[in-house]
Amino acid sequence: MTRIEFYVLPDSTTAGRTRAACQLAAKGWQHGLPVFIRCQDESQCAEMDDLLWGFRAERFIPHELFDEDPQAPVVIGLEQAPAIGQGLLINLAPTLSPHTDGFSRVIEIVNQQPELLTVCRENFRLYRQRGYDPKRVEL
Repeated sequence: MTRIEFYVLPDSTTAGRTRAACQLAAKGWQHGLPVFIRCQDESQCAEMDDLLWGFRAERFIPHELFDEDPQAPVVIGLEQAPAIGQGLLINLAPTLSPHTDGFSRVIEIVNQQPELLTVCRENFRLYRQRGYDPKRVEL
C-alpha cells in the first residue's frame, strides 16, 4: 500500500514549501526513486522548474516538465498519471492525486498558512477514508 506522509513546516511562507519540495525531490532522486512533483497550476510548474535549475550549484537535479519528458528522473506536472510507476509523489496541489496508487510514497508539504492547514487536514481525513494510514512528520 502507498505510504502517505504529511511533512509539516514551522513557517508559513510559500518559498519554504517549494524549497522543501526541491530538497525532497533531490533526496528521492539520489535514492533512485522516480519523482513526480504535482503542482496546483502551470505557473507553479514553471516556478518549480526554475527552482530546480538552480537549487544545488554543486549537483544538478535532472528534471523536466511532464509535457517535455514524462520519463525524466524528476517530473513536474499537474494531473497526469506517472509514466514510471511506484515512485515518489510530492503533492503541492490542494487536492489528492487521482493516481495515488501509482506511487509507492506520497508526501504532502504543509506549512502554517491557515488556508493550507485547512486543506491539508481535509486531505488527511480523505486519505484515511480511502484506507490509507497517513503519518505526520514535523520538520
